[in-house]
Amino acid sequence: MATKTRNRKVRREALGELGTDVRVALYVRRSTDEENQQYTSRVQEDRMRAYVASQPGWRVVMVYSDNASGKDTYRDDLAKAMKASRAGLFDVLLVFKVDRLSRNLRDLVTLLDDLDENGVVFRSATEPFDTSTPMGRMLVQMLGMFAQFERELIVERVIAGMEKAAEAGKWKGGRLPFGYGLNRKIMQLVPDKSQAVVVALIFDFYTRDRLGSNAIAKLLNLRGLRTSTGKQWSPQQVLRVLANRVYIGELTFRGITVEFCHAPLVTDHVFEQAQRLLDERGEDHSKRAANASDYLATGKMRCPMCGKAYIGTRATGRTKTYRYYTCWTRSRYGTDACPSPRLDADQIDSTLLDSMATFFRTQHDLMADAVAAAQRDHASNFDTRQDELDTVNAELAKTNAKIDRYLDAFEDGTLEPEDVKERLTKLRSTKQQLQDRRDVLAYELTEQPTMPDTATLTEVSQHVHEVIQDGTTLQRKALVEALVAQVSFPAPDRMVPTFRVPQPPDQPPQTAAEADPGDQESASAVRVSTRLVE
Repeated sequence: MATKTRNRKVRREALGELGTDVRVALYVRRSTDEENQQYTSRVQEDRMRAYVASQPGWRVVMVYSDNASGKDTYRDDLAKAMKASRAGLFDVLLVFKVDRLSRNLRDLVTLLDDLDENGVVFRSATEPFDTSTPMGRMLVQMLGMFAQFERELIVERVIAGMEKAAEAGKWKGGRLPFGYGLNRKIMQLVPDKSQAVVVALIFDFYTRDRLGSNAIAKLLNLRGLRTSTGKQWSPQQVLRVLANRVYIGELTFRGITVEFCHAPLVTDHVFEQAQRLLDERGEDHSKRAANASDYLATGKMRCPMCGKAYIGTRATGRTKTYRYYTCWTRSRYGTDACPSPRLDADQIDSTLLDSMATFFRTQHDLMADAVAAAQRDHASNFDTRQDELDTVNAELAKTNAKIDRYLDAFEDGTLEPEDVKERLTKLRSTKQQLQDRRDVLAYELTEQPTMPDTATLTEVSQHVHEVIQDGTTLQRKALVEALVAQVSFPAPDRMVPTFRVPQPPDQPPQTAAEADPGDQESASAVRVSTRLVE
């Protein structure tokens, strides 16, 4: 720590001396969510190089460039720049404007703290501040708050524009549905003759010839017909066509449904017939989720090969139906896309229930270790949560002030009721989100994970045993949902569940500490609200 402090002091003193060799890294970001940008990546870099040239002793040693949104920090070159700062490869990180680094205030503060810890000064070529001073850090955080506000306004305007387009029956943007092109002058879908024929074939095969989605996909591929991306058809793509109401002239966006928006490719009669067959055959994926109650571990397992979720599937033999957990990728695209084997659902469910009963009956020491680790994590993150709570409270105050201004304008007669209603609806939605986040943060600051007493653990163990022995399938699934965080597969023949430790009744039911019985030394985590902290 002494070395880092000394290096930081030396670098900052060096910055104040004319002629000193100061290594500068440039960071450029072109945002994907901004249209008609005034400053391209090239313009940003040129302006920053001119700024460096005006500073005595400064020289550019590295250039990092991302083409990504500033809503988060998941950017390749930003990660490289932070890694290089930790290695001491430059003294100053220069951006064209603060919002090029981040449009999220919390991320901006975290990045500045990391740079400061690494002995790197942050500068903007167009904004006068120096993060080596308290005043400079305050200014950059204020600019970060305005950048976040500007991005949120952009998002609001985009969504509002898409809603208006949907209400007018216009295409709102995004990938075009198979079978249609786009008339950009009026932003309306128009049939694509070659693709429209394929759509009609799919509905004919399904409703007239009674072929299933697998058979239709194979038949289309054998005929050399391809999707809009040039790939082969899959059963899931066939089902999406059959269930998409765009083919009868409808458009839907965020609860807004408009009929007769464009020329239909199938008649209402044929479409409704297809929907009845989807229901009868159980092929509609939107309805399959409601029938997954007999798969206890759905939503808890990820494929170790491709990372997708395991889903419940069935195979019908001559005398019985076999239940499996199958990787989503394999189920959708076949074994060529993911060779992960299917898992015997009966065996998985039985092993999971036995493991859960044993854990809550015998692993009290491991629970105590998990709770202790969660308490340490709670203490170490206290300041971060407090800072976020202060920011949320400030934003909440601003939102309340905006609501008051709109109400005052309405009372004064300077705004029409329709204008006030639309804006107030959005502001009140924002207010509710901020209040919800404030309540969660306030709870996390005042409450910490607690180890249940022996009587509570005994009661939980008895309840687990009773539900496993005498409960219904729905009750067992509810028990797994409440007490199991995840199930992992560190080896082909090894399954490791991670359990939640119940908390006292005065805490929210979603709060729980977790422990992994597969690792007696290091496995511990805590669930706070819906967020897992390890």
